[in-house]
Amino acid sequence: MANLVVDIGNSLVKVAVVECDKVLQMQTVNDFAQVDVAALKERYATLQRAVVASTAHPTLSVAQSLRDNGLEVLEMTSLTPTPIGNEYGTPETLGVDRLAAAVAAVEVMGCKDCLIVDFGTAITIDVVENGAFRGGNISPGVRTRFRALHDYTNRLPECQPTDEEREFGCTTSQAIEQGVMQGITNEIEGYISRFRAKNVKISLIFTGGDANFFVKRIKNAIFAEYELVICGLNRILEYNASTEQANN
Repeated sequence: MANLVVDIGNSLVKVAVVECDKVLQMQTVNDFAQVDVAALKERYATLQRAVVASTAHPTLSVAQSLRDNGLEVLEMTSLTPTPIGNEYGTPETLGVDRLAAAVAAVEVMGCKDCLIVDFGTAITIDVVENGAFRGGNISPGVRTRFRALHDYTNRLPECQPTDEEREFGCTTSQAIEQGVMQGITNEIEGYISRFRAKNVKISLIFTGGDANFFVKRIKNAIFAEYELVICGLNRILEYNASTEQANN
């Protein structure tokens, strides 16, 4: 059976059809109204359920639109049961994307002990131990750092992520590029060193739009080829559907 996964971010909405942990189709839109749910149902005959999660906006209108198209809908909240433990002190403030990524790491990738680094607008470094979400840290993302240097100074140019690795920059642009890229590398390597000193089994998983820039810079990282958050939300939907069936 196929599921529809809707991940509403700060500026974009990801909509994916997922079956057996495989993303069959995914589109990214500015507004969910651009998605033709009826066409998706026609294309995927087994599409019956959906999950909606948001880090930014209420999910009610999107969920109602999906129900109007005949889908059973799970709206992901801090109270939604998940197949892994959650030891976060304030679960009501935890971004559903962070928890969903942890679910995918454990349930899809089979990593019971891992650091999940999501390179987005913010960089999140989350800890999973013994198959449970423990918590993590948040720092400015790659492009956020470049933009901040440009916006809060008078003369520094706005630069972009780079694959080039230099010991130091020989121009102002190179200095900014290498300062940001190597600064993040050192930051992540510091976390790896600290946590592996406590647990040698811990794996390192990279995900997010800018992850590819750091796979070569940081050794032994596992790059999640698929959408970690999407697959995690799909597993949460499957978990709640199976629990509901067992209780009926």
